[in-house]
Amino acid sequence: MKNILVTGGAGFIGANFVQYLFNRHDDLNIIVLDALTYAGNINNLNPVKDNKNFSFVHGNICDQHLIEQLLEDHSVDTLVHFAAESHVDRSITGPDAFIESNIVGTHRLLKAAKNIWEKAVGFDNRRFHHVSTDEVYGTLGPNDPAFTETTSYAPNSPYAASKAASDHLVRAYHHTYGLPVTTSNCSNNYGPYQFPEKLLPLCLLNILAGKPLPIYGDGQQVRDWLHVDDHSRGIELVLQEGLLGETYNIGGNNEWANIDTVKLLCEIVDSLFKESPELAQRFPDSPASNGKLSQDLITFVTDRPGHDVRYAINATKISNALGYDPQHEFHNGLRATVLWYLENETWWRTVLDGSYRTAYP
Repeated sequence: MKNILVTGGAGFIGANFVQYLFNRHDDLNIIVLDALTYAGNINNLNPVKDNKNFSFVHGNICDQHLIEQLLEDHSVDTLVHFAAESHVDRSITGPDAFIESNIVGTHRLLKAAKNIWEKAVGFDNRRFHHVSTDEVYGTLGPNDPAFTETTSYAPNSPYAASKAASDHLVRAYHHTYGLPVTTSNCSNNYGPYQFPEKLLPLCLLNILAGKPLPIYGDGQQVRDWLHVDDHSRGIELVLQEGLLGETYNIGGNNEWANIDTVKLLCEIVDSLFKESPELAQRFPDSPASNGKLSQDLITFVTDRPGHDVRYAINATKISNALGYDPQHEFHNGLRATVLWYLENETWWRTVLDGSYRTAYP
């Protein structure tokens, strides 16, 4: 692992992964490819932009010619594929983009890797790692065992279906052509740089603005929360030691009902306002600035179609085989995430007003 192409590296998880690698390795060359659609933000890469071993390419994974050129020009030996449309609500109202990016885009990446690696030096010391989601497995009942790598696929949204299809393509390219692949399926991520349409940053910024906190249905949907750095560490382990052709589930061992997650977020924000009175001056519309509880903003809204009841990852395989174990306790990790948003107001203000879209010429 020397020359790494990271697709979707300006998105939430991809950018954190790039920063994680540079913080741990000083001998890697990393090329980020990102189309900079609404969830791609070049500012997410500011901490690494001056690293001499970093380069950024503005482009689309559906452009097979571009992918082949990058693989060849940079002698890429490792491709880590994050690029995807990933928001379930958007997939319900506009599924076409998910089919194009998640299925067609993944297929063109696979074709490009096969063509270039096969033509150049063969597949030895090459790796195509595909980053997927636990949503491909469908939904669990309250007492069902957690998803394992052998759980049957049962996607319930256009997003999940498109990711399931991409998983199958990756597997097919390994079994049919011998392409050296690995796949990881992760649970819900949280941490810095997450786009504010997702549950935790959405609710946090709404608390600061004194806006309602929309909770689908009764809020009892259960998610397994995984800090983005723990996810990055899991992927690193798979790249270094994972067996070719294998799938590894990466989870946080951390199941919470959505309503309880939001209540914990509210408690953390309220406590931070008490510790730092200056926050009331910065965010005067927040309930915590006016002696009220952030939980008062919780508002239950109509559940979305096909909303999965529960996700839970069984990470026994990656734990036993590769020594993976999540390091971030949820309360501390969430508190650190809230502090990051409070300390990086300029970042999320540019996202909210759309000006981040002009950061790249």
